[in-house]
Amino acid sequence: MNGAQALLKCLEENGVEVIFGYPGGSVLPIYDALLESPIRHILVRCEQGAAHAANGFARAAGKPGVCLATSGPGATNLVTGIANAYMDSIPMVIITGQVPTSMVGTDAFQEVDITGITMPITKHNYLVKDVGDIPRVVYEAFHIASTGRPGPVLIDIPKDVLSAECSRCGEKPAIDIRGYRPNVKGHPSQIKNAAKLIQEAKRPVIMVGGGIILANAAQELTELALSAQIPVTTTLMGIGAFPETHPLSLGMVGMHGTPYANRAVSQADLLIGIGVRFGDRATGNVAKFARDAKIIHIDIDPAEIGKNADIDVPIVGDARLVLQQLNQLKPAPNHAEWLEQVAQLKAQNPLKYPKQSLTAQYVIEKAGDMTRDQAWVATDVGQHQIWAALHYKFIKPGRFVTSAGLGTMGYGLPAANGLQTARPDDMVILFTGDGSIQMQMQELGTARQENLPLKIILFNNNALGMVRQLQHFYCGKRYSGVKLTFNPSFESIAAAYGIRYFAVTRLEEVEATLREAFAHPGIVLVEVMTDENDMVYPTVLGGKGLDEIILCE
Repeated sequence: MNGAQALLKCLEENGVEVIFGYPGGSVLPIYDALLESPIRHILVRCEQGAAHAANGFARAAGKPGVCLATSGPGATNLVTGIANAYMDSIPMVIITGQVPTSMVGTDAFQEVDITGITMPITKHNYLVKDVGDIPRVVYEAFHIASTGRPGPVLIDIPKDVLSAECSRCGEKPAIDIRGYRPNVKGHPSQIKNAAKLIQEAKRPVIMVGGGIILANAAQELTELALSAQIPVTTTLMGIGAFPETHPLSLGMVGMHGTPYANRAVSQADLLIGIGVRFGDRATGNVAKFARDAKIIHIDIDPAEIGKNADIDVPIVGDARLVLQQLNQLKPAPNHAEWLEQVAQLKAQNPLKYPKQSLTAQYVIEKAGDMTRDQAWVATDVGQHQIWAALHYKFIKPGRFVTSAGLGTMGYGLPAANGLQTARPDDMVILFTGDGSIQMQMQELGTARQENLPLKIILFNNNALGMVRQLQHFYCGKRYSGVKLTFNPSFESIAAAYGIRYFAVTRLEEVEATLREAFAHPGIVLVEVMTDENDMVYPTVLGGKGLDEIILCE
């Protein structure tokens, strides 16, 4: 058994069924060994697409996604996808080839120090110099990627190590990583302190992030919210953790959030943050965020506690286990007046958009009405991402897959490929824009080669809408570098890839077109022509600026 065969054997033992990759000289031994492996290899069109597809796969499959690239440019093309996974705490194992060990450090052809490059954006990484270390490294990588706060782990393997014979690679290694012992149970006294604050609070709000979904804690969250009758708001990563059609749901908080979520948080006397970073998109000026509230913060990562906000009751632990502990104490509801206030906030500040013209909001809302109980939704980054977050109304955890922390344009299509690979029998919808899709449009080839029946809804406003919107508010409507004066014919692009195409140019065409597109058994592209002047903020808070949206003053 050589190193490449040992690598694939260890991947199989760790439950890997699919690898997203692109071949090259340094990984030829792996590709040769793949011919004899049950692992399915999906050939992407760019290595960045492999990283995003592994990300989408991980989020739908509930286990680490795996991607593979050669040395040099193959490895560096993965960097954006790795950083994206790191920011959003997505478990991934990234395998890169490296030049032979004798040539490392000589500036050899296609040599880069990928472990050095990715050190700040991986949970851990390895340069394997001894073929006998491959089993230990692979097992450790999967353990690190999927435990504690999840994240990407990179394994860099020189070509000669992959080709070397290994007499020690047949045994399953024991995992004993010095210093790595994630704490999963909350401290009992802190749990009691949290329960006491909840019992005493008059205006509590639960604020949840992606940690709830990663911990599979949606059921426990719902139990707490319903038993204690506490309104729930989410960050972009937390969308779907609590059913958005429920009366206690406030939708998304923050810069692009609902006005009633932001106002409820600003009026709260207790904020229960669970699996959330209190990042700037959610809080705005943190000194003015939830100024009247005591804060309980539950998170698996102790480094996040107190990093961005002052915390009154810190609880380090797995969100699901901590909520189970908290629910056992059964904090009772004590704030009927607050629920009436929240209901009034929602009634007085509804989400709005123009109803007389064709808008992305209307299309997304109708798509939600038709599919929210069955579909997985991926988005790119931009206005359509926020409109999807606000108007689709997710009711199941994990079904909203987007790039939150890094805000990566081009993420959506390859991530949708990964989603559909993990969930071949489910509907996968991609909401994208004319700017975003052109960053990774070649991954349509991957979708077609793998016969992935994606439902792609492309909003075309011939502009980079979100940046244009920021220039509208902050640059005195001086628009620079945001007009897509030339776009390809997306109908011709669809035809070139053998994709069923639909065009929507009028409001009256939306429902019938969506029904036909969703009923089509294969991949479809629905192009919706929208206005470059449509903006997120006027639909949220009557045209007021970002600072007022965030701070609700």
